[in-house]
Amino acid sequence: MADAGRHPNITLLTRSEVTEVSGYVGNFDAKVIKRARYVDESACTACGECANACPVVFPDEFNVGLSSRKAIYIPFPQAVPSAYAINMDECMGRGCSKCLNACDKKCINFHMSDETIQVRVGSLVVATGLEPYDPREMDEYGYTRFENVVTSLEFERLVNAGGPTKGKLMRPKDRKHPASVGFIQCVGSRSRRKGGQYCSNICCMNTIKSTLVLKEHDPAIEIKVFYTDIRAFGKGFEDLYIRSRSLGVQYLRGLPGTVEELPNGSMRVAVENMADGTITWHDLDMLVLALGIKPSSGTHKLQEMLGLQLTSDGFFLEAHPKLLPVDAATRGVFYAGCAEGPKDIKESVTQGSAAAARAIRLMHRGTITSEPITSEVIADQCRSCGKCAEVCPYNAIVVDTKKKTPAVVNTAACAGCGTCAAECAFGAIVMNHFTDDQILCQIDTLLSKKPETKILTFACNWCSYAGADYAGVSRLQYPANVRIIRTMCSGRVDEKFIWHAFQNGAPVILVSGCHIGDCHYINANHWTVKRIEKIHKKMEKKGIRKERLQLAWISAAEGIQFSQVMAEMETLRQGVSADEISETIRILTV
Repeated sequence: MADAGRHPNITLLTRSEVTEVSGYVGNFDAKVIKRARYVDESACTACGECANACPVVFPDEFNVGLSSRKAIYIPFPQAVPSAYAINMDECMGRGCSKCLNACDKKCINFHMSDETIQVRVGSLVVATGLEPYDPREMDEYGYTRFENVVTSLEFERLVNAGGPTKGKLMRPKDRKHPASVGFIQCVGSRSRRKGGQYCSNICCMNTIKSTLVLKEHDPAIEIKVFYTDIRAFGKGFEDLYIRSRSLGVQYLRGLPGTVEELPNGSMRVAVENMADGTITWHDLDMLVLALGIKPSSGTHKLQEMLGLQLTSDGFFLEAHPKLLPVDAATRGVFYAGCAEGPKDIKESVTQGSAAAARAIRLMHRGTITSEPITSEVIADQCRSCGKCAEVCPYNAIVVDTKKKTPAVVNTAACAGCGTCAAECAFGAIVMNHFTDDQILCQIDTLLSKKPETKILTFACNWCSYAGADYAGVSRLQYPANVRIIRTMCSGRVDEKFIWHAFQNGAPVILVSGCHIGDCHYINANHWTVKRIEKIHKKMEKKGIRKERLQLAWISAAEGIQFSQVMAEMETLRQGVSADEISETIRILTV
């Protein structure tokens, strides 16, 4: 971070939050709120006199509450910039002013206010980090009830030379050196009841590292690791695992069911031995919970801001897991670190370098080539009603409804969702590569033979179509009579496509896309909902069962959901008789 802070082409905005992003690749406009530090960071020399004078004491977040700090503080050692900051929610303000009087350089200014910064950038790298799982939910382990039960983060600070105990391991309750330590794995990971169902990736090796550190401090200490599986998959990881076992660390397959505190402060742990099915009890001076990883709390806010997708685990979803592992589906946005999934330091550094390289590759020419999947206005047919501009999620269409000038599309801003073409009542918009004629011809071809046996499905490219692909990769079975028409977004599915399909004998139709709030095209699928509701009302008036037109939200990671929805659609298709199909054709032909 120090190198980044000194680099002439890097501007670090610390204590800042991105609150708004608009625009498109090459021209993103970001609104950043830079929180007031109340200390002039360019003048502060981090001498510490202000902190020495401050009378207010609060728990230190960096040391996970195991030590204290003042209201004016440096967040952590080697922080960039190396300058103090004041937490005004804790500070006594000008009524105290002891820090102000102690500062010889007069760096402290209680009148500072938050600053709004507008920046224009060509690309974005999302590196939102992670949050540790809160083990208080798993009450059976007694965290916060028993002082000698600590998390892996707290343990990390306890054995760190720069930590609150200067690297001397001691029990929090009586400050004695423990003779035995137990580690419980998968706390908040790989669980259907509490925490996440996914593996958090780093926990096994973090515990193995901790056992090695403990053995370096005290070779005689007794260490027991309670685990489900040890996943030492990386380069050199198996060697570390073998080394840990050779030093006498006991690895016991089975997770504790209960933890109770003994009168001397030690922990008694009941564990089912997975090898023989017996229950064993272990008395330990100290217990460490290996915490899992959760997505950052700001993930959902950023996801809505940028129109990104999330996996079922809550992490950001990449455009392609193999070919585009650091790219978002939104062009010009890239992922780094644990924003995309749990990672260790090596993987995070690798992905950060890859994201930087992808951003450079995109921008180094000074011009950006765009996909030809954009909308085009036929000026002679445009009535300047303004509906296309209203529905465009990227504000890529400009139309003057008063002067009645034809709509104009900014092709650089257009992302190709096709919502404008589907909503245009005059057929004045052509969606390149997904034109009306192309899609109608696909419907004709797919329903040309035995249409009564087919399930016609319109699938959004980024989510439900990718979900179908994921179902295939996962070897999930779904009915073979499904016929998929790919569109870039469910918002492209025009009302006339539905009527044309029913008129050609389709028994059932499915329109599928991204979950509400997860749309690749920001809010385009909201218009899908309104359009389907409108068609349902027309179907009821015409005497056509509205159940024959279904709307489903399926993400790219939901292969199982895709398979289940298709099975339900097949059940629905079997309930549509030949007479009902014939009657529908007659109604729509008249």
